[in-house]
Amino acid sequence: MKISTKGRYALRMMLDIALHDNGVPVRIKDISARQEISLKYLEQIVSALVRAKYLKSVRGPQGGYLLAKKASEYTVGDILRVTEGSLSPVECLAGDVNDCPRRGSCVTLRLWEELDEAISKVVDSYTIEDLKNWNAGMINDYVI
Repeated sequence: MKISTKGRYALRMMLDIALHDNGVPVRIKDISARQEISLKYLEQIVSALVRAKYLKSVRGPQGGYLLAKKASEYTVGDILRVTEGSLSPVECLAGDVNDCPRRGSCVTLRLWEELDEAISKVVDSYTIEDLKNWNAGMINDYVI
C-alpha cells in the first residue's frame, strides 16, 4: 500500500491549519507557500476536506479555512480515508462486505486481514494533535 501525494498533502494541510489556528481563518495561499505545494493541488484537496466537514470555509477578504473540530478529534486514518478511499491492502477487503468467491478457500486472506488491521491500528491511533505535539518537539530546524 502506498499513500499518494494527495493523502500526504492533506495531512500536511490539516496540520498546518492546526499549527496556525489562532481563531483567524488560514489562507490556502499561505499554506501553499509554507508547504511548497501547488495552490491548484491544495484547492482540490481542500474541496474534499470541506465536503467531508473536516474544514470550515470562511469567505471574504479575511477568509480561509478553519478546522471544523479540535485537532485531537481527527485521526490520521480519517483524513487518509477521505483523500485515499479504502486503506485496505487488497481489493477484497476494501468494502463493507467481502464478497470474494474464493473467500472460503483463500489461504492468503488471513495475511491480508492482519495487514489491514495493522494499518488501521496505526493510522487510527494518531491524531492531528499528536502531529502538532511531534512538531513542537522537533529538535532540528524543520518546522511545518
